[in-house]
Order: sequence, then structure tokens, then C-alpha cells
Amino acid sequence: MKWRRPIAQWIFAASCCPLAGALAQEPGKGLPLQQMATKNWVVDVVARDLDYPWDIEQAGEQLLVTEAAGNIVTIERGRLMRRMLKTSDPIAREGGAGLLGMALAKDFRQSGVAYLYHSYRSEAGLSNKVIEAHFDGNAWRETRVLLSGIPGHRLYNGGRIAIGPDGLLYVTTGWTESRQRPQDLHSLAGKVLRMMLNGQVPKDNPFPASYVYSYGHRNPQGLAWDSRGVLHVVEHGQSGHDEINIVKAGLNYGWPLVEGSASRAGMEPAWLESGNDTWAPSGAAFAGDDLLVAALGARGLYVADESRKSLRPLFRSDDRIRDVLPVGRDIYVITTNRSPRAEGPSSDRLLRLSPRR
Repeated sequence: MKWRRPIAQWIFAASCCPLAGALAQEPGKGLPLQQMATKNWVVDVVARDLDYPWDIEQAGEQLLVTEAAGNIVTIERGRLMRRMLKTSDPIAREGGAGLLGMALAKDFRQSGVAYLYHSYRSEAGLSNKVIEAHFDGNAWRETRVLLSGIPGHRLYNGGRIAIGPDGLLYVTTGWTESRQRPQDLHSLAGKVLRMMLNGQVPKDNPFPASYVYSYGHRNPQGLAWDSRGVLHVVEHGQSGHDEINIVKAGLNYGWPLVEGSASRAGMEPAWLESGNDTWAPSGAAFAGDDLLVAALGARGLYVADESRKSLRPLFRSDDRIRDVLPVGRDIYVITTNRSPRAEGPSSDRLLRLSPRR
């Protein structure tokens, strides 16, 4: 997940955003998120026939969704437009690799500038890169490469990018099924990276001249900051032991030497973990003080329950939920119902969850 601006007193707050009629209504009484469940939501299908959607963002009245094959879908006032992203290296679509994360510049509606993470084929094999791209209203084109040569894999690429509250770009990368890379500070795999928007290494990064912000990650796919600016990262475990970590500069989160709540000198245990269950968490976002997590394996949208050290279901369906976007009193989610291990066409949806009045 990308950075979401925290929405204070989420369900009681009025919104001026014109994305949906529900947002223009006067706020009424409602349950706190921690007390809500599937029955408390009205579900609307905003878009159908999406092809392995991965990231959802908002720009004014528009919703933008990346598709792994290399398209960016724009949905505005019920109209869907699909446009191919033109890149210097062709986007490699294989398994879970492809066009993945997206972050919009603060002034995107004026500048058309966005930052994207995609897979490509290099001399080293499947790899990933971070690019800057421009949307002129009709076409998407890469304008420069910020970072290339991130080790890739058919299944484990990380892929989430977000602009943090410090104005810098954060990027999650996968372990690529290598037991050495996540602990190797000279490798970009199994990390959270931090960079300036021009691709340079920030001077205050924890390791000199290195993009590495934290290490020892397996396959992190969600980024979210709370109202205090604390970074939460969600990631897939090996077999169960999916994690939510509170990530700080320079720390080691243990993979593959430890996982979940296990501890070892110099390594951080997970803030929350799934134990022997599987969440397969992907996108994450804060709605007020509540951390929302989109879950593929657990098929639903969940909210973190710190008191019970777990996730509790907020909305469940038969869909694998890939990403989440709170907008006013509503929540948007996208589905990715085909596993990255499977082949064939995908037909997924963008859903809007509105509190039942």
C-alpha cells in the first residue's frame, strides 16, 4: 500500500469528495470500524472485467487502477478507460510479476506525474524497476527510470510503493526465494527501500549511499502510515506467520532467520502475526486510527485488533482482496481472484463498501 492521508473519525466525518453519492450525504450515527462486519456494508460494483488489478489510487473524481499486464485503468463518473503504460523496457507479465505498485505525485491532477513499480527482463533475468511516468490526459509514458536492477521472481517481488509523510518514496521488494538476499545489505531484495522523488539516495538513510531503509523482509506488499507518521508494513510469511511490522530505519525484521513473533538478538519480532493461519496480506491503509488490511488468502478486508494481537474481519466475500482505499465514509477494494501460480484470463472487480444506514 501506498501512503493514505489518515481520515480522522472516519465513519462520522463528512466528505466533499464527489466520487460517489454516498460521500455527499450528511454523516449519520454509525458503528466504529472495530464493531463492524460484512452485514454492516452495502456493496456496489464500480467496475468489472479488470485484469489482475494490483493498486488503486484516487485523484479528484478519478480512481486509477494498475493491471499487471501493463495497463492503467481510469474510472470516472461510471466511465472506464484502459490505457497501456509505455515503458523503455517491456513490462514482463509472469505469475505475480508485472505492473504492480503506483504512487501519484501530490500535484498529479496538474502535473500528471506518477511513480510505478514494474517487472522487466534484464541480463540477470526477471528484474524490477521504479520509474517516473507522465499522463497527459490521453496516454501514459515513462519519463525516467529512478531505480532498476531490483531482483525479481515469478512470485516474490514485493511491489508496493508510496510517498511517505516525509515526501520521500518508499518501495517494498521481495526475497526472490533466496535465503541470502534479505539479510544482505548489498542486495535490494527482501527490503523496504527509501529514495528521493528524483531517484537519489536520501542523505539521512540509515546505511550510507544505500537505498535500504529496513531489511530481513520476505514479501512485503503493503505500506501505511498512521496519524503519528509511524510506518506499518504487511508481508506474506512462508506458511502462515504472515506479519504486520512497525518499521523503523535500519532495523532487521529477521527473514529468513526468524519469522512471526519469534525473537533473536538484533532482529525485530512482528507487531502482529497470523500464527499458523494464512492471511496473505497485500494492500494496507489507515482509516482514522484503524489499520485496514486487504487479504488474498483470507479473502476479505480486515482491521487490525491490537488488543487481541490479530486481524478481525471487516468485510468478507469469496474474493481475494488485493488493495484498499478509504475515501470519506466509503471504502474501495479491488479483487485479484486468480492466484499468481495460475494461468489464464482474470476478470476482477472494483467494489465500493458503504456503511449501511
